[in-house]
Amino acid sequence: MGSYLASFIVMDLRQLNLLLAVAEHHSFSGAARALHTVQSNVSTHVARLERELKTVLIDRRTMAPTPEGEAVIERAQRIRSELRAITDDISSMKNEVAGSVNIGCIGTVARWIANPLLNQLSDEYPSLRPIITDDVTSSLIPKLITGELDIAIVNSPISSSGVNTLPLFEEEYVIIASKDHPLSKKDVIKLQDLSDLEIMLTPTGTAIRDNIDQEAAAAGVALMPVAEITGLRLLASLAMEGETPALLPASAASGHPKGNWIVVPVEGLSKRKVGLAFNQRMTPSTPVRLTIDVLTQIVSKNAPNQPGIRVTLD
Repeated sequence: MGSYLASFIVMDLRQLNLLLAVAEHHSFSGAARALHTVQSNVSTHVARLERELKTVLIDRRTMAPTPEGEAVIERAQRIRSELRAITDDISSMKNEVAGSVNIGCIGTVARWIANPLLNQLSDEYPSLRPIITDDVTSSLIPKLITGELDIAIVNSPISSSGVNTLPLFEEEYVIIASKDHPLSKKDVIKLQDLSDLEIMLTPTGTAIRDNIDQEAAAAGVALMPVAEITGLRLLASLAMEGETPALLPASAASGHPKGNWIVVPVEGLSKRKVGLAFNQRMTPSTPVRLTIDVLTQIVSKNAPNQPGIRVTLD
């Protein structure tokens, strides 16, 4: 009976892994190549899983998961993450800390956190393998929920269920402008100073832009964006190299070489809050917990050196 259960469980995990591969590669052939097997093996096991569950998981016409497939895939991703955590925990207990940690990070913060984090992890835990994904909050949170990411540094607060956030820091909004621009002569720019002034912003629909628009409207300020740029780092670079100033969080100016540009704080906008997000449904492995410890140390040490940033980590 025991051997029967063992083989049944192994077969279940194999089916789930093959289903995940099909969803990730959008085809049976792509999944087969990624797993170094044949297409018939993939399609047979996925079909067997569908028979056991009495439902279609992959639409063979579009190769997209059905609603039932999405439900199975979400749980399968968490199972895969938990199995990896078990292996990492046991390895870390028997030998030195080892395993991979998938870290999501918004781009502006990655500029001053990524290098110190990688260096300290390498010094303290040389067998630990950190993997950093640079993306926007709206893309990082779904990956955190499915288990693709272990932790994520994101804009907060987060409204998604099953996600908790630890406050890290808050940052003021600033104007990046050429030293030749009239705004660069000010020590502080009031929100009203930006009324009907040509500036660059992130697009409507992004969290940063929506917050700015809401507070500007409440203050009776009409902003006049002449360009809308999705990436904060690109937005900062364009403002540094051009004649049109940009309104963005302070960390977007961090790490750029000095040049013919200046950063001026903006008064009248709420500070952007940044936190470390966790999947509430999953228990962090030993490597993940140690990575969190190192990350919070780096924020406590380095954030005060970043202009316009105040640590909120307890």
